[in-house]
Amino acid sequence: MGSLSTILRHPDELYPLLKLKIAITKAQKQIPLEPHLAFCYSMLHKVSKSFSLVIQQLGTELRNAVCVFYLILRALDTVEDDTSVEMEIKLPILIAFHRHIYDGDWHFSCGTKEYKVLMDQFHHVSAAFLELEKGYQEAIEDVTKRMGAGMAKFICKEVETIDDYDEYCHYAAGLVGLGLSKIFIISELEILTPDWKHISNSTGLFLQKTNIIKDYLEDINEIPKSRMFWPREIWGKYVDKLEDFKNEETSTKAVQCLNEMVTNALIHVEDCMKSLASLRDPAIFQSCAIPQIVAIGTLALCYNNVQVFRGVVRVRRGLIAKVIDRTKTMDDVYGVFYDFSCMLQTKVDKNDANAMKTFNRLETIKKVCRENGVLEKRKSYVNNESQTKAIFIVMFVLLLGILVMYLKANQCK
Repeated sequence: MGSLSTILRHPDELYPLLKLKIAITKAQKQIPLEPHLAFCYSMLHKVSKSFSLVIQQLGTELRNAVCVFYLILRALDTVEDDTSVEMEIKLPILIAFHRHIYDGDWHFSCGTKEYKVLMDQFHHVSAAFLELEKGYQEAIEDVTKRMGAGMAKFICKEVETIDDYDEYCHYAAGLVGLGLSKIFIISELEILTPDWKHISNSTGLFLQKTNIIKDYLEDINEIPKSRMFWPREIWGKYVDKLEDFKNEETSTKAVQCLNEMVTNALIHVEDCMKSLASLRDPAIFQSCAIPQIVAIGTLALCYNNVQVFRGVVRVRRGLIAKVIDRTKTMDDVYGVFYDFSCMLQTKVDKNDANAMKTFNRLETIKKVCRENGVLEKRKSYVNNESQTKAIFIVMFVLLLGILVMYLKANQCK
């Protein structure tokens, strides 16, 4: 649930953590009995607990479609990610993956841990896919085909320019956004907006760029071969080789490059908020809002943080629990985007080469939040020190009172 020291530093996250744990336990108990779907939901929980929870809030038909869609793309991504698979084997699988999903006997052993289980028992996912409505199948097949072809392209091509970077992120995640939008429309719970393709793609780019930034060390240390997605057009300004950022002596340049990468990702935030504001169904809204809020929080943590090149930087589980608990409306979204933008803004060093660009983008985000959201009565997602101390004192007094009552009760016996 979270370490005791973390909970003590952020006591307001204890209740949301408990609620999240109860909700996850409840969701696990509601896994369908049908073998193929039971495998899918069990696997979904193993590869993404938080995303699993929000998916399971959807209506049954839509929930099954999104679950299967997620697992198919996760399997495709597992093939791409496994650097131990030889190129001549990997490429045909990526290109033909949209056909394999119709084959109940197909499987391919790759990946590790739960991802290997997913690939070894992929027939369950195929069977669940074949039980979906035809419209869902066609939307999923189309995205899988385009994504597989794009991944194959970039296995043979380096990410050199920012345009390459945007194109790779489109294949890796922009298509996911487009696919989800199609699925929501097929379900008749959502309607088309004139610019739905652009904003759906942009939300995917935002999530993918955030993952690429935070996963620098994991990707660069991939065995047997590094996986590199940072565009040379950006990192080439600072070092000769991308892996040089791991070295202590390049820390200053590494952080400067990191800040430019974060600033680039912030381009998509307005589209993310516009996309969320267009959603009508509460369950769909929350399932889409949570990942995007976690992404802006992750960027706020990563910005100007050399730890990206030394270890793991991620939003703590308690804060994610608080976001899940509080995010019900667009006002909540505007509030949390505003909070994380303010947090990031306090970290901007005026001497950074991209400081003005970063500052301007954050000001634009905050302006959108102020003009569209009701921020005055919101609860801050990012506690200041005085708030944390006050909550801690209250909890300490309550615990002390319980202890005194317990001791008195024992004395009376």
